[in-house]
Amino acid sequence: MCDKHPADERPNIRAVVANLRQPMPWHRKVRLVLRNNWIKLRTRSDCCGNYGEPGC
Repeated sequence: MCDKHPADERPNIRAVVANLRQPMPWHRKVRLVLRNNWIKLRTRSDCCGNYGEPGC
């Protein structure tokens, strides 16, 4: 469980788009999306623990 997400709230598309619109070089966004999604897959959770980053 992510510290910032309430237990009954799941990530939504609006939050994903908002995270991707943050000012950041595209290569860093791609790296963070891959890393954070890998963490979520590995731990089988809805959140990687890096709330607010692309991919979380």
